[in-house]
Amino acid sequence: MPPIEAKFKKSYHTLKNNYLKRVRLATSLFFFGMGFSFASWASRIPDIKSMLHLSEASLGTLLFALPLGQLVAMPFSGKLVTRYGSRLTSFICLLLYAGCLPLIGWATVQWQLALGLFLFGLTGNVCNIAVNTQGVYTQQLFDKPIMGSFHGSWSLAGFFGALVGLVFIGFKLSPFHHFMVAFSFVVLLILTNAKYIIKTKAKASAHKDHYSFFKNPDKPLLLLGVICFFGMSSEGIMFDWSGVYFKEIIKAPGALVALGYTTFMISMALGRFLSDFLVARYGTRKVLLLSGLIISFGLYSAVLFPYLVPCMVAFMLVGFGVSNVVPIIFNAAGNHSKVPTGIALTVVSSISFLGFLIGPPLIGYMAEVTSLRYSFAFIGLFGVVISILVSRLKLFT
Repeated sequence: MPPIEAKFKKSYHTLKNNYLKRVRLATSLFFFGMGFSFASWASRIPDIKSMLHLSEASLGTLLFALPLGQLVAMPFSGKLVTRYGSRLTSFICLLLYAGCLPLIGWATVQWQLALGLFLFGLTGNVCNIAVNTQGVYTQQLFDKPIMGSFHGSWSLAGFFGALVGLVFIGFKLSPFHHFMVAFSFVVLLILTNAKYIIKTKAKASAHKDHYSFFKNPDKPLLLLGVICFFGMSSEGIMFDWSGVYFKEIIKAPGALVALGYTTFMISMALGRFLSDFLVARYGTRKVLLLSGLIISFGLYSAVLFPYLVPCMVAFMLVGFGVSNVVPIIFNAAGNHSKVPTGIALTVVSSISFLGFLIGPPLIGYMAEVTSLRYSFAFIGLFGVVISILVSRLKLFT
């Protein structure tokens, strides 16, 4: 090959690799924006509970506004992503998702908080499907698995959001002003990365596939959704109740209330970045089986040893356990041989995020009837259920 052609070819590959890296970074930052928005809300739940003088049952009732918004969005979220494309839908819905935060922080009465949470759940459902679809499209540009890193970015954002919340709590900044800062940050992420988000066209048969699937549900795909349901229920409970647990059970002083949530997020973020490596070395079945057992062990440790340091370790175990569930399940669904990727992700993500949002209100009602420690003990069974279901699914190796 002539020197000029070789040089041109090398430059072309360099430019291509740099562009792909930038596309991957942009997709990761959209995942980050979603995680940061949710973590901003989760880090201030104890403060909002105190400001509105809510009991555990009242908080649990209001938290139902989130899954209600999720349920309302389910029938049309997949259609929106299919019709308008995941690129445009990601832009608009991530902006609206973060824009709900100031509404939540502005609430002074319960109905205002419920409305803000309802809109937060509605926009979050569409945003989740759109951004995860972008993740699948970006994965197709690479020869190596990278889906775990996208979900790792979401978890890393959770840690970063918790850290920001910890700082703002220390400076006694109100939730409203905190959420305005978070919204501005997400707007900046969208503006600086929008042009690198992949533009794709939906297949003409997408609508037909959507309807035919729900008339004839694929059982392995539904089982994947159920496994993810229990994993994300455990995850959602840690998001919404870890701060309350540290405040009311551990009696952590001041800003240390956010310490349990922070350690959980650190562990989950690290686990997701390790997910691809662990699966390659030990296989999906073994990783998921062990992850379920670790979730249960961590939750029961927090119940049996309600002290600051033991609970920090326990919440880190729960974080590591739940870290592998979503990347593995979403990857398995996205590579399903009988169901189109977009449809498969819509089904699994809808079922799983329903668990993510239903679990926290369930804790509130159980805590009101018994205690917060007993309700955490009940949720500890979810990890065992995950392991049992994984052992019965033949999709994993």
